[in-house]
Amino acid sequence: MKQIVCATVLVESSPQALPLGAACIASSLKQDSFIFQKASVSLEDFSLEQKEFSSLSHEEIASLIAEKIFSGREVFVLALSVYVWNRKILESLIKKTRLLSPQTLFIAGGPEITANPFSFTAADFCVAGEGELALPLLVKNLLQNKTDFSIPGVYDTKNNAEKNEGSLSINRATAPDLEKLSSPWLDGTLSPKKYGGVLWELARGCPFKCSYCYESRGEKKVRRFPLERVKKELEFFAKEKVPQVFVLDPTYNANKKEALSMLRLIKQITPETFYYFEARAEFIDKEMAEAFSKINCSLQFGLQSAHPEVLKLVNRSLDRKTFSRNINLLNQTGVVFGFDLIYGLPGDTFAGFKESIDFALSLYPNNLELFCLSVLPGTDLYERASTLGLTYQTLPPYHVTRTLTMNESDLEKARTLSFAVNVFYTQGRAVPWFNSLLHLIHQSPSAFLSDFESFLKKQKVSFEDACAIPFEEITKLQLDFIQEKLSAKYKRYLSLVKDVLLLNAALSQALAQGKESLVSLTYHPDDLTSEYASDFVFFANNARPYKNRTKVFIGKNGIDFRLVK
Repeated sequence: MKQIVCATVLVESSPQALPLGAACIASSLKQDSFIFQKASVSLEDFSLEQKEFSSLSHEEIASLIAEKIFSGREVFVLALSVYVWNRKILESLIKKTRLLSPQTLFIAGGPEITANPFSFTAADFCVAGEGELALPLLVKNLLQNKTDFSIPGVYDTKNNAEKNEGSLSINRATAPDLEKLSSPWLDGTLSPKKYGGVLWELARGCPFKCSYCYESRGEKKVRRFPLERVKKELEFFAKEKVPQVFVLDPTYNANKKEALSMLRLIKQITPETFYYFEARAEFIDKEMAEAFSKINCSLQFGLQSAHPEVLKLVNRSLDRKTFSRNINLLNQTGVVFGFDLIYGLPGDTFAGFKESIDFALSLYPNNLELFCLSVLPGTDLYERASTLGLTYQTLPPYHVTRTLTMNESDLEKARTLSFAVNVFYTQGRAVPWFNSLLHLIHQSPSAFLSDFESFLKKQKVSFEDACAIPFEEITKLQLDFIQEKLSAKYKRYLSLVKDVLLLNAALSQALAQGKESLVSLTYHPDDLTSEYASDFVFFANNARPYKNRTKVFIGKNGIDFRLVK
């Protein structure tokens, strides 16, 4: 029996980054009765975070992957899901594997291929668009030694190699009927236990036209998976006791009736599971906020910029007053949420980027994710880049390197400031006390975090990966910086701010990792966790010091603390 392998390289090891695209293709191949009789289909995935890949070049990683895939078996077809982060590795993988297994046929798909299938000449065939219909047809032809590859969305790279990339219009594969697709979760292609959670696809297509997104050229009509499949998947998640689910639906709450119905199902079938949603702030109202508050979840909003005139250039809009009002509904109902911001957008400036940070952090997000603009091939932004005055990398990750309003120096300043924001606010879990501290010292978020950036440079902290810094080390950096910041004018508040920081750090450690902590405090923990502690001036003027040691732990009813004698 011939071997067909669907493979990809993931950017990280997490349920948010599991190989859903490759798994959907593997499921569609297994679902085809002819292929099922003639071939064995398997899924192989690798992560750039694997220890064995540490410090290796793309070519070395490709060699290791080739050895793992081809060790002890002959592969007839290797189907690869190609993304920005793995393109170079997979191109190298194909070149190396042709020497190991000259009889293997290589098929490439995914966003990088859909953008321009003619640019990926390493593969024998490329499939643009959704591949669940096109790829099984192609594989059946290959199994039968047929030479007719006139299938929508399929490109024979050898026969099309002479074409001029710049003048091509890309024909995508015929979109499948979602009601007829098998679920990679239900057919056993993917296992939640392997990834520690689930990436759950509820819909395809997007009604919006954000210029920097692949979907700007994709399907504008939203197609939803049938309710019967969704219910079965939820029941499967409940049976497997899945701890977390990342919902793959960029416009989850655009249809209020469907969104509310789904939240009720989630609450009913998987009440213990934590869900992550991408949502649109303009569709949040009181009823929606209350519905989200009744399940374990976090929402992420693509704010991107606080400036409507900047967003207009990338086909987005923003009413700051409406955005703030709707986000405050989430604060009132206790829903956890975060924002995304992009630096390097056309028309934006470094000063404007800092203003966006100020606006975002004023709304108390749980996290703030900051990204450099990528000019992705196949997007509307890519087509308009020269008109907009964007200079960018021609190879992945396609980061913008200069705009009409931000030069190389501005972009580097935005990058290092983003690192400081990530370390202090997001990785440092500062949301419970951050705005209280800024109110005390009368400083804007961006100014405070710029000072923290300078502090990190003095401490010789590497500005590469905030996630690589242990939480305990971040807490120490926060304490040292705050002591430096308050040592003169605000010295009388230092012990209070330290208490709030240390107690909240211990509580977050207990929540995130179940870790027990013992902290030495100047004030009683009951006072520090009261609403009065949000106003540092009022608290310092009215609360009595009560030196103690407090134990923070997970009790029968959740996170708890008690004084230790």
